[in-house]
Amino acid sequence: MVLHYPNGRAYHQSVSDKMQPKRQHENSDIVFGNRGMSLEEELNQSNTYYLQKDIAVIHKKPVPIQIVQVSYPKRSAAVIKEAYFKQSSTTDYNGVYKGYYLDFEAKETRSKTSFPLSNFHEHQVNHMKACTRQGGICFTIIKFSVTQQLFLLPAAILFEYWDNQSKTKGRKSIEKKVIADFGYAINYHVQPLIPYLTYVDKLINK
Repeated sequence: MVLHYPNGRAYHQSVSDKMQPKRQHENSDIVFGNRGMSLEEELNQSNTYYLQKDIAVIHKKPVPIQIVQVSYPKRSAAVIKEAYFKQSSTTDYNGVYKGYYLDFEAKETRSKTSFPLSNFHEHQVNHMKACTRQGGICFTIIKFSVTQQLFLLPAAILFEYWDNQSKTKGRKSIEKKVIADFGYAINYHVQPLIPYLTYVDKLINK
């Protein structure tokens, strides 16, 4: 099956790097992230743990696909020959935790000093703003992949920088120092791998 991005470019699945073993601190349950895993894989693993332990119900939203060509080699079977990824209209993850609706994005950057706002689409920010107005809890989990650092950034900080970027001297990125000062640094653990709900509790209790 041939898949295409919304811009028409063909999608080619890359071969994943071999997963490297976790490194654990002595006398601690804190670990470094699995260097072969993407942030999405790490979060999916963490969300599975939360679900199995009946802590929260949080899922990755599937990327919608538009099918454009189908063949029917048999009457009882259809084979998709060509399809396109549709641009998602909302965010990566949503769910329920302690009666609160959560809606958030997961983003990675190779920059060591800042997070580019170009990693977001306007419709994603607008969706989070709409959820926030209805009492939902919105945030972004940011991974600096080179340094393997994780942060939970409250949506209010993202909104401020997003709205200011259109101004003459508005920044096109959020400095890492700002993310560290106004967000929450997340340390990798064993179970769950990314214990981000610990920091969602801080947003709830603000």
